[in-house]
Parts: sequence; structure tokens; C-alpha cells
Amino acid sequence: MNIEEFREHCISKKGVTEELPFGPDILVYKVMGKMFALTPLVSDIFSVSLKCNPSKAIELRDEFSYIAGAYHMSKIHWNTVNCILAPTKQLKELTDHSFDLVIAGFSKKMKIEFDNLLE
Repeated sequence: MNIEEFREHCISKKGVTEELPFGPDILVYKVMGKMFALTPLVSDIFSVSLKCNPSKAIELRDEFSYIAGAYHMSKIHWNTVNCILAPTKQLKELTDHSFDLVIAGFSKKMKIEFDNLLE
């Protein structure tokens, strides 16, 4: 998967925006203002940091050499995936998992707002 395909996968999701809150070099995907994915725009290797269930995060790092604790993020809750080595299907599943985790953490009010968004 390349960065354009990853972008399309992210922005096709309900309530997603893409922003540059950390400067022009880090693209961040948010759902209802909450981060679920970020990727450096200036890098030799296309990688993405994704939120992950803590126990699953450790399992993934142990099983796949192309998944590591996320740089400058909580390594308990975030992994970085080398997108050149990761299979497209797995990258999409990990991105969806991150998106779903963020939604699961919404307050009741945010969940109602999210549910009322148009597709």
C-alpha cells in the first residue's frame, strides 16, 4: 500500500479529517478530533503510527519485525508499521482497529454526534 491508498482508506471513513497539527511534515488523521493515525510526509520509508489495544500491540511487535513501538508516542497504546513491508490487508485491519478504538473511547455525547454524522 502506498501513501495515497492509505489516505483514501482513512478519509473514506465517517467523521475523518486530515490535519497537520505537528507541522508540515506529519499528516494526522482524526475522527471527531481524536487521532487514530499519523504518518511522516518526509521519510525514506512510508510508515504509519496507529493506536492499538495494549496487549495486541505487544503481540504484533513480537510477531512482525515491521511493527514497532511508535516513536514519540505512548508505546503502550501506539505502534508504528512499516507500510512497505506490511501486507495491504493487515495495514487496513490495523487502521480499522485504531479507528474503532478511538470511537469506543468517545463520550456518550460524542458517540451520539458521531452516529448522527452523514456517511
